[in-house]
Amino acid sequence: MPDTESFLNENVVSGYIGFDPTADSLHIGSLVQIVILMHFQKAGHRPIALVGGATGMIGDPSGKSDERNLLDAPTLEKNCDGIQNQLTRFLDFDPSASNAAVMVNNYNWMKDFSLIDFSRDIGKHLTVNYMMSKDSVKKRLGSDSKVGMSFTEFTYQLLQGYDFLHLYETMDCKIQMGGSDQWGNITTGTELVRRKGGGKAYAITCPLITKADGTKFGKTEGGNIWLDRKRTSPYKFYQYWLNTSDVDAESYIKIFTFLSQKEIQVLIQKHKEAPHQRELQKELAASVTQLVHGQEELDRVHKASAILFGKSTEAAIKELDVQTFLDVFEGVPQAEMSLESIEKGLDMIAALSAETRFVSSNGEARRALKENSISVNKRKISEDYLIGPADLIANQYVLLQRGKKNYFILKFS
Repeated sequence: MPDTESFLNENVVSGYIGFDPTADSLHIGSLVQIVILMHFQKAGHRPIALVGGATGMIGDPSGKSDERNLLDAPTLEKNCDGIQNQLTRFLDFDPSASNAAVMVNNYNWMKDFSLIDFSRDIGKHLTVNYMMSKDSVKKRLGSDSKVGMSFTEFTYQLLQGYDFLHLYETMDCKIQMGGSDQWGNITTGTELVRRKGGGKAYAITCPLITKADGTKFGKTEGGNIWLDRKRTSPYKFYQYWLNTSDVDAESYIKIFTFLSQKEIQVLIQKHKEAPHQRELQKELAASVTQLVHGQEELDRVHKASAILFGKSTEAAIKELDVQTFLDVFEGVPQAEMSLESIEKGLDMIAALSAETRFVSSNGEARRALKENSISVNKRKISEDYLIGPADLIANQYVLLQRGKKNYFILKFS
């Protein structure tokens, strides 16, 4: 809206986005909101990141068709701590900065609010008719809904609205931002500010991210793509962006990177001239991985990616952590053996055929070795080579390879 745009251009303001603590890590569905706060801070404004320790006990009904399972207090506390730690990687919280980011938890101002006080001081300012008009409510109460909506979830918009009022009164916060599915909850806040505080507050929403093929953004067969490397390794994170379609990559690079408009236009044109080289996807994957995991992890990802294309050394493979190694060679057949079998050295015939069935027979194993087509950890070896403890990757794996594309993993335990 022009009114909101002019307000931002003419003032240095505080604005907030809320993050729902359903897990101890955010996933890339939250990355849009993080990037918005980063842009907000880069523009000179003060970002406020709100973690919903109180509202998380209820669950936001927006966009949901079912009642969400309620989390207990210890789980919520753990989740809030995890999210707070993650957000410090993206925003400048240095108190010496004039527009230092601030982290707040709405549990701190809601925990001592009695139902009677909340109903009297806050609830009386909004009518049931007003609350029923929200899309998030109407969808759940529609004729095709089999679940309906509990009073608990019905009150969610009032609690979120009060968050905005509280931040308006205590931190001079005049803007709330969020996804388009949050419009109803956000405008409940602006209405509370108007009716109870007699002030004026602003709302900004962005469209929800979609994929061109209709599948859900941020989801794979394995589940969410998380920002926590323990849940989604940097390698898998990078691969998610690298594997995006041309249409999605052209959209995402405008949303998730801080490249200039000119740089993006050059990249898009370069990609259209040689789409098979996937320059757009490579830049997107590198930029977002660097943003979330840092340059050091991105360098490791590039080294790991090179392994599959024969551009890596044995030393580079041995530098991989367990999760990255398994991600790189996901789907490669494995055989499990005892550590004792390599203490004195495991001969190659046994490693290839007798113990693992990587090749069909001892004779085929000998032929492959004489043809110099067998590698151990990317290093060509001969028939007399013995696999030993020094060959272990991450203290438990050995990578066998025949030719360029046939892999097999030995796991020693």
